[in-house]
Amino acid sequence: MTPELAIHRTDRVVEVTFDRPARHNAFTREMYAGLRELCAELREDRGTRVLVLRGAGGRAFAAGNEISDFVEADAVAYETWIRELLGELFALPQVTVAAIDGVCVGGGLAVATHCDLRVATPGSRFGYPIARTLGNALSASVVYRCATVFGESLTREMLLTSRLVGADRAYAAGALASVTEDLDVEVDGLVTGLLAASGVTLRATKQQLTARALHLEASPASDAELLAEVYTGPDFHEGVRSFLAKEKPTFDPGG
Repeated sequence: MTPELAIHRTDRVVEVTFDRPARHNAFTREMYAGLRELCAELREDRGTRVLVLRGAGGRAFAAGNEISDFVEADAVAYETWIRELLGELFALPQVTVAAIDGVCVGGGLAVATHCDLRVATPGSRFGYPIARTLGNALSASVVYRCATVFGESLTREMLLTSRLVGADRAYAAGALASVTEDLDVEVDGLVTGLLAASGVTLRATKQQLTARALHLEASPASDAELLAEVYTGPDFHEGVRSFLAKEKPTFDPGG
């Protein structure tokens, strides 16, 4: 397990902190692998009731992915591997809570939307600004999950305009269970309520909702071909180059 995932265990609760504050907790391949390892463990764990995910530093839950990881791998295969992890997180028997303080974008938003519940501070912001940064695309199932959580209109706004959505609008759309100045108190109260509830009811309800989501949000058969076209195209190449060079990208105007 990577040190950039700080794991704290108490009675029936596991809390994971994404601990790369200097990089706004952007996910590395090692962090994803650590999450996948944890999910495999929790899948067989009948004693743990709640999983809480949060970011260190007070500025971000997680700001996307470490872009250099895409350069060093087959981008489509890496995207598929991440999507599989998100599916494992979503299918966990435990109730999963994303405690968001700050920016929650890209891969961070994908992780948050695959949790059962989200709570956030008033200054938190959400989005997928990839059309102005990397020129890539999301797996269809990730787009569908965002549309389920935030609604189609806000999802279209986030993806098509690259605008970030504030916590007030996210709460109004039903994407957040609460907006609070004191995230620790809110999470503690939420966890206390979950621990007092029937574990049988929670697990059964999760199974029902997960089955529904998997049916409604399945990627079309053409999705892999579409992603391959995007990740091998000129816009993604330019997006990665400009990001690593800390420059503004110049995308193909005819793309």
